[in-house]
Amino acid sequence: MHIAGALVLGFGMSAAVSVRPVPDTAAGRFSVVLGGLALVATLTALGFLSAAVLLMSPDATAPPDWTLAFFGWTLAIGTLVALVTGWLYPARRGQLPLSNIALIVATLSSCGFILFSLDTLSLRLRAGTPFADPNNGWAAFVIVLLIAELTRRVAGMALVVIALVFIAYAFAGPWMPGFLEHKGYDANRFFTYVFTDNGVLGPTTAVSSTYIILFIVFAAFLQSSKVGDYFVNFAFAAAGRARGGPAKVSVLASGLMGMINGTSAGNVVSTGSLTIPLMKKVGYQPKSAAAIEAAASTGGQIMPPIMGAGAFIMAEITGIPYTELVVAALIPAILYFASIYFMVDFEASRTGMRGLRSDELPKMSELIRQVYLFLPIVILIGALFSGYSVIRAGTLAIASAAVVSWLTPYRMGPKQVYEALGNGGRMSLQIIIVCACAGLIVGVISLTGVGARFSNLLFDLAQQSTLLALVFAMMIAVILGMGMPTTAAYAVAASVVAPGLIEIGIKPLVAHFFVFYFAVVSAITPPVALAAYAGAAIAGSEPMRTSITSFKVGLAAFIVPFMFYYSPGLLMEAPWYVSLRNLVTALVGVYMLAGAVQGWFIGSAGPFMRVLLLVGAVFMISGDWRTDLLGIAIAGSLILIGWKAGKQTA
Repeated sequence: MHIAGALVLGFGMSAAVSVRPVPDTAAGRFSVVLGGLALVATLTALGFLSAAVLLMSPDATAPPDWTLAFFGWTLAIGTLVALVTGWLYPARRGQLPLSNIALIVATLSSCGFILFSLDTLSLRLRAGTPFADPNNGWAAFVIVLLIAELTRRVAGMALVVIALVFIAYAFAGPWMPGFLEHKGYDANRFFTYVFTDNGVLGPTTAVSSTYIILFIVFAAFLQSSKVGDYFVNFAFAAAGRARGGPAKVSVLASGLMGMINGTSAGNVVSTGSLTIPLMKKVGYQPKSAAAIEAAASTGGQIMPPIMGAGAFIMAEITGIPYTELVVAALIPAILYFASIYFMVDFEASRTGMRGLRSDELPKMSELIRQVYLFLPIVILIGALFSGYSVIRAGTLAIASAAVVSWLTPYRMGPKQVYEALGNGGRMSLQIIIVCACAGLIVGVISLTGVGARFSNLLFDLAQQSTLLALVFAMMIAVILGMGMPTTAAYAVAASVVAPGLIEIGIKPLVAHFFVFYFAVVSAITPPVALAAYAGAAIAGSEPMRTSITSFKVGLAAFIVPFMFYYSPGLLMEAPWYVSLRNLVTALVGVYMLAGAVQGWFIGSAGPFMRVLLLVGAVFMISGDWRTDLLGIAIAGSLILIGWKAGKQTA
């Protein structure tokens, strides 16, 4: 029902995003004819299903045979014709064409059949087996088509192409080389399998229908009540005066808003429209401004307590309590945002940038008097750590956002609440359908067993070198995540990579955080860096150069996951004093890494000093006290040299 609702809303609204030219009159008439034929076919299928439901007697195990005899192929033909019509003749803005109406009817027919036949046709027992009902196969096939098409409309082709590659792999298994080979599956068994809780209806959709949609509505309430604007203004007042102020504001504001927003690119668009022009104003190049915003917005996905909904999926997959995951994520988030802050500060110092003037910033004294606007976040965190369920805590946070708005000029009455719920529905469409599409990939991995074979491959690599196995796992997680929103990227990577890491002896918490981080940073990894491309569109910079710069700014995120393995204290998997030592030495490490990347460390850093900085940063990764001492010694020596050089220059 959750997926059906998203498909109905999506096809009802997606015509408004067409950018193709309006067809001429003759083509328009032909599109109406094709759309009409598609609508007739899908309505016929819905009619057959309605007859089956109405004529099913209470004591019968199945409806009359004739009611569903033509259901499957009429549904499939109508859906295919509607899809082709939509591709050839896109609707103009604001128009709801017959082809879209046909797709809505196809959604009701296919999902309605699944609901109807759960018990009457023993679908629960036979789905995914050679004995699956053929009509179940047709309905599942149509739902897969609808999910792929709506994903294309709202999230682009990248995820659709990856899903289609996996689907093709399910049928091409007998001809695949090496560990990729499998026996192959017929269409009926495949489609009925992927539309079960092993695939589309698995953890990704389970989390989407419970936690993710709840926090998207929470974000919509923060926007409608203008409480979200307070977070941005607070960041401006706190960091705007510092050198390169708008970039530091971007780091703070994107962290606060990004943890609520479910996508890195979406966060770039919401906060970057304000911070990127200001960064350019104080002297940042367009590509640097866009890259900093992209890296900061991507980091919002690893910021507790919400982590862009990733924490909820991780809790669902691993069975680890949500509160433990939030605590474990705290130090890694500090390291990530500290590294970006250091990168920004070094660049501002190297280029002599200024901060914003006092008259360009909100007054901190006024913001402090409005500190009660943080209450929704405080209530959310307090409720979670007081033992309330995630759903109850999220509901309390939503209600508190509406109540707090009454202390501002933007009071939320029934009309504003209705509008916020509408905005939440629109904002949730992409996440829901992307999670469903990711479920297709997870279903293929489960059906073919390729995940287990990949685990064996990692195990063999680990016999040679654990570090080599980790690097290989990183590459696979990043590649699988490219072009996907965070939640989908993690769900897919967790199915392929995490089991292999656990098999080679890595703790489940460490393995899943390792995968999660690389799934997140795929949004700033060339060549498909969605967050960087969104920032480039706002800044007017070249997308590929922006993605390379964002990769540079977020470089620490590619090192921190290896630190999890060598220093479990970073995930609170050690006594507090060990975790504290790991945090301090890791902060020194990312400080040195930022200096090596930016070529600035207590002054200009030449090639030799940059190499020393990089070596010192690498020494900090292992977590061993001896390598930590070596790294600190290098850092101390370089600081002393830089201080003396600066003193002589003065």
